[in-house]
Amino acid sequence: MEHSILQEFLHNVSHNLFKPLLLFFYMGFLVPILRVPFEFPKVIYQGLTIYLLVSIGWKGGEELATLETHELKQALGFMVVGFITNFFIGILAYFILRSVTKVRQIDAATVSAYYGSDSAGTFVTCVGVLGAAGMVYAKYMPVMLAIMEIPGCLVGLYLVSRMRNSGMDKWGNMPGEVGYNQKPLTMPAVASHGHDEDEHGGHGGHDSHGGGHATQVVKRVHGGTATAVLEEEQVTTEVASVSKKGKSVFSAKVLHEIFLNPGLYLLFGGIVIGFLSQLQGKKVVEDDDRLFKDLFQPILCLFLLEMGMTACQRLRDLKTAGGAFIAFGLIAPNIFAFIGICVAHAYSLMLGEPFDVGTYVLFSVLCAAASYIAVPAIQRLAIPEASPTLPLAASLGLTFTYNVTIGIPLYIEIAKAVTKAWPVVEHAAQHATGA
Repeated sequence: MEHSILQEFLHNVSHNLFKPLLLFFYMGFLVPILRVPFEFPKVIYQGLTIYLLVSIGWKGGEELATLETHELKQALGFMVVGFITNFFIGILAYFILRSVTKVRQIDAATVSAYYGSDSAGTFVTCVGVLGAAGMVYAKYMPVMLAIMEIPGCLVGLYLVSRMRNSGMDKWGNMPGEVGYNQKPLTMPAVASHGHDEDEHGGHGGHDSHGGGHATQVVKRVHGGTATAVLEEEQVTTEVASVSKKGKSVFSAKVLHEIFLNPGLYLLFGGIVIGFLSQLQGKKVVEDDDRLFKDLFQPILCLFLLEMGMTACQRLRDLKTAGGAFIAFGLIAPNIFAFIGICVAHAYSLMLGEPFDVGTYVLFSVLCAAASYIAVPAIQRLAIPEASPTLPLAASLGLTFTYNVTIGIPLYIEIAKAVTKAWPVVEHAAQHATGA
């Protein structure tokens, strides 16, 4: 039995590794390694992101329009479950990081916020893998993508707010940490609000939800020119002013960024349009389906080409992170995915309605993935003291790469094993039929 599961897992991994989706990812990953003089045009990347988000929303909206009343209730309940699960995962990530790594508390809080959120890039890749394998999933999963993005943002803001009210200095150090109340030799500036290129000359701060970069400039104190001194003093003042606002961390601007960031808007917009269009009949949507459904896979291939380039660039930021932090970026997704599968199955057992394996896999991916722009955008506004590179290196360089290569086929096998070990008795469906 175990031998059979292992064989099936190895078969799925080998089969998944050589699908066009992943081959495009590898091709992009090799660009920085081989020093190929190629830069993916930012405007094309943004266009691909817009298409994928609207496409996912469009398809989800069409499917939502066909849901029956009991299915809609199930979806709403699952959204609440998903929100709570990702909130718990964010808190759990913080305690794991504090226990096994030596990163500062504020960096642990920021990284945990990334992992308490989700990733549209990983989600759309998983949708592509499931589609190629012919595996179905619940119609409302695109809405879950939007709902489960929010908890991580709230976790990070809550943890940092507590730190600011517990003696954190203006550079993000807590009492007892090295450098507390001492001016560092390097200062992370308040993140740029524009779309400047990152330190590698590329656009590694892309988010699967769109909406700019998490670029942060490092100002070094050379003790020389007046310009350098003025820049450093300005950065110190800006970071200090944010640090003093511990009680206003949930400002209107930050909340607007959480709930009305471009990615969520495009996703929800696609859902609403697809839903209303499907209600008007199949003939209304069939022409648009050729764009939003038939072209999904090839557009996703180009998207993964860019993601491979960016993931490889982000790995450079792990040089000083430490082995424990690198291990976290590779092991934590498995823990969080397993939690997600168990939670989803518990909800299925409670309802008495079995879920498709694809539903488990997508939910596990939403739990295992880490944001790499939705949360960075929040960090840019509300947590400028934290490291700008550490969370992105973990979420994009490690976790995204792991999830799209090995993670997804592994989660498929875990979902199959869990549902086989504890089968769902369809009592809810029987009651509905009897009624």
